[in-house]
This record gives sequence, structure tokens and C-alpha cells, in this order.
Amino acid sequence: MKALVLSSGGIDSTTCLAMAVEKYGADNVIGLCMYYGQKHQKEIESAKKVANYYGTELYELNLSKIFAYSKCTLLNQSEDEIPHESYDEQLKHTDGAPVSTYVPFRNGLFLSAAASFALSKECSVIYYGAHADDAAGSAYPDCSPAFNNAINEAIYLGSGQQLKVEAPFINKTKADVVKIGLDLHVPYELTWSCYEGGDEPCHTCGTCVDREKAFELNGTVDPLLKGDK
Repeated sequence: MKALVLSSGGIDSTTCLAMAVEKYGADNVIGLCMYYGQKHQKEIESAKKVANYYGTELYELNLSKIFAYSKCTLLNQSEDEIPHESYDEQLKHTDGAPVSTYVPFRNGLFLSAAASFALSKECSVIYYGAHADDAAGSAYPDCSPAFNNAINEAIYLGSGQQLKVEAPFINKTKADVVKIGLDLHVPYELTWSCYEGGDEPCHTCGTCVDREKAFELNGTVDPLLKGDK
């Protein structure tokens, strides 16, 4: 079997990649990295570093035109600032809607594109890193178990039962993901999560807050922050 991993260069996708490499071997794992019009290239740079570390192939796909009319704060055309508070705080202001950093149906589009690509590369499974913390409160509704079950069934049927979707963290927290990765000796120092594209993590955007907390709950420090401690 061959596996395709949606690789963003972050904690979750890199842990997925490590799991796939452990299960199938690096020669049977392919990474697919998406450019979707985000404001910086840090995550793509990290995805390349991770692929180089594991010795896996990495392909890039440009989907930015599809999101050209979105007002998502992560995207180049947005004039709004990225929120610098936890997701729990952000959700207090959304009245049940997703947070402003939700890219419209991103996982649905990524997985659909990945399915076509995976079939062309003779892969049997797609891994992606959705986890329970992102789905909480509908912050990112395309990270929920219901969405995962639906897209998995659609891809399985639409591929002639050749391709399945694996979301190994769909019922796990960010801290759970980090624990799995630490056990696998994932090179988290190569990853990037911050929504800002600075030289160092900003510490205050939603994903920075979640990332730092996940390492703390595992009794350790994010390797990107060790110089600050």
C-alpha cells in the first residue's frame, strides 16, 4: 500500500506523516502541500523540511484562485487582522459561526483534490490531521467526525472503493497528538503553526496558544520556544 499525507508543515500533519512512514515506509508515503493564498510561506517551507527529514516525496498544488473571494483572515486579500486570542475567546463573538481563520470548506477541497492525485499515484489511503480541538464549538466544522465520515464515504464510493481517508486524531486533542508525536520522535523543531509569518511564533494567535498548551500538557516545551524559556 501507498499513503498520501496532506502536509501543511504543522504539528498535526507532520505527526500523520510520521505515523504513515512508520506503517508503510518512507518509499510508500507521499506528501501533498497546498498553497491556498495564505499570507506567508512558512508552512510550505516547513513541509519541505519535514519531507526532507523523512525522505518522502512532496508535491505542491496551487488552489489559491478558488479562495480568491474569501474574507478569511489568513488569506492575502483579507484586510482584517488575524485574531490574537484563544479559539474559546474567539467563539464567544461568532454566534455559532466558524472563526475568522476558517478557510471555506478547505478540508473538503483539499481532500477532494488529494483523492484525484492519490489515485493517479496509486495510493490507497489519504491521511489528514483534523483533531477534536479544532472541531470544538464549530470553530472549524470541516474537522468534525461527521464531516470526516461523510467525506470518507464520498471518496471511497467515488474512487470505486479504491481509496479511503484516515483521520487518526479525529477524536483526540492537540495534547494527544503531541504525545503520539513525542513517542515517535517527530522533529517538531522543523514544524510551523503560527498564523503570522514572522521569524518567531507570535505566542498569541489561536494556533500558537493551542500548540504551546499541548506541549505544556505533555510536561515539555515546544522546541520552537526553548530559546525563550
